[in-house]
Amino acid sequence: MPYEPQPHTLDAEAVRTWSSLALAALGRAREDIDAINVYPVADADTGTNLYLTAESAARELAAAFASASADVTDTTPPEPALLSLPEAVRAYAHGALTGARGNSGTILAQLLRGVADVLGAEPEGRDPGPLLAQALTRAAEEAYQAVAHPVEGTMLTVAAAAAKAGHAAAGTAVDVARAAYDGARAALAETPGQLAALGRAGVVDAGGCGLVAVLGALWQALSGREPAAEPIRGRAVPVPRSPEPCAEEHGGPAYEVIYLLEAGEPAVGELRARLDGLGDSLVVVGGDGLWNVHVHVDDPGAAVEAGVVAGRPYRIRITHFGDERRRAVAPRAQRAAVAVVPGEGLAGLCGEAGATTVLARPDAPPAPADLVDAIRRAHAREVVLLPNDSEWRAAASAAAEQARADGVRVAVIPTRSAVQGLAALAVHDPDASFDEDVVAMTAAAGATRYGELAVAERQSFTSAGICQAGDVLGLIDGDVAVIGPGLPETAEAVLDRMLGSGGELVTLVLGEDVPDALAARLEAYVQHGHLAVDTVTYRGGRYSAPLLIGVE
Repeated sequence: MPYEPQPHTLDAEAVRTWSSLALAALGRAREDIDAINVYPVADADTGTNLYLTAESAARELAAAFASASADVTDTTPPEPALLSLPEAVRAYAHGALTGARGNSGTILAQLLRGVADVLGAEPEGRDPGPLLAQALTRAAEEAYQAVAHPVEGTMLTVAAAAAKAGHAAAGTAVDVARAAYDGARAALAETPGQLAALGRAGVVDAGGCGLVAVLGALWQALSGREPAAEPIRGRAVPVPRSPEPCAEEHGGPAYEVIYLLEAGEPAVGELRARLDGLGDSLVVVGGDGLWNVHVHVDDPGAAVEAGVVAGRPYRIRITHFGDERRRAVAPRAQRAAVAVVPGEGLAGLCGEAGATTVLARPDAPPAPADLVDAIRRAHAREVVLLPNDSEWRAAASAAAEQARADGVRVAVIPTRSAVQGLAALAVHDPDASFDEDVVAMTAAAGATRYGELAVAERQSFTSAGICQAGDVLGLIDGDVAVIGPGLPETAEAVLDRMLGSGGELVTLVLGEDVPDALAARLEAYVQHGHLAVDTVTYRGGRYSAPLLIGVE
């Protein structure tokens, strides 16, 4: 028997139902929304970005309910709701903020934050109808403020129309939600006449189309009645694409840069001004010390550097629009590799080997959603996933399970270091059978011993003895094996131990601030003591360890 939502008052259960229905609605409409995505860049991903944002929001809300449920003991009297409305709506908005994807997903996250700013302010005793109308109004206002240069005929216009219609409605929360939904639908139909790019393509705004689905889910959650299915205008109209699309076709910057940022509000104000001078489609959403930054630029490094000046950027994602457009028109590959890497240089190496990469670092591990997104971007029926750190294995396994539910065959290669990942990618063969490829990559990773140099931050007990702050730690296969005074001496001691059991190839990956002279010294050291061993050196880039060592 099909699930029939029951009507809800404006409470935590209503938010949970809204979350579930919105995710389902965006899932159904995802491909159609992708197909009408022509503004600001025709990269056919708006529906996917909205879905991934809603998925992140739903996941955090579900976790909040699960946590509240775990706190209830057998002796606790049953409560009508495990979460309050403020707790539920704040969790929903926070999940959208941390998982926002693309221009449309970032704006959706700020819309939900606006709703949370009103409904999360202890609204007990207030009339739900006017309260919801106020929340929708705040959402539209905050979304406009988050966009550096608002454009009419977009998702913002649809949000403003929904808020205006909801404010004009007199009555219950159900009445307000219905009026907002109808107002959004009417505004969406007008978008081709407001934005020339939409009019030329004969489509409505893709982001606005997704917002209509979210508002329809809100009305359904409160009323228990399902909105009538309606076709997405223009979904049969192909987005203009050339046989060999390039990043410059859309007439704007070549890269999309997204990252989470921990920073104070004054620093974020300066960041907005700096990023506005670098590119366009700037959207900065969030607050209370946590922000989601989205911008289109030609110099992605400068955009990330601006974040470093403002605070602590992490979960950095850089996408080349030419790559996105090629994926939109390309047939699905049979097999692809996805690798988690702790530095831009390593990302480049893995990218050259054909892998889709996810940037991460020890203090900002990858979330399962980041890996699922990368699997989807890989656009293949089969995927080999390389976590490249034992601490990131759980996230990789969770992402693999979710991707399998989407129909992608995924195997997690148990790589515990980036050098093991490089060894596995070296034998990756998309033309072999899936099982043969997985076995070969796993064997190559397992045959590679890995070492790492790190600098101790404080006095501590290790498996090699007591270290002091500033000591250089030499780790072999994850355990501290050497404590030394400097990088060169410690690296040589680590190499001696690793090559003691044999080896044919040494891989050195230098951190951003490590001089080339260290690589030259270590290459000479290996050649002097082990004539038959070859050495290759790479740059790991920012966030990688001072030195990674692989011995195959």
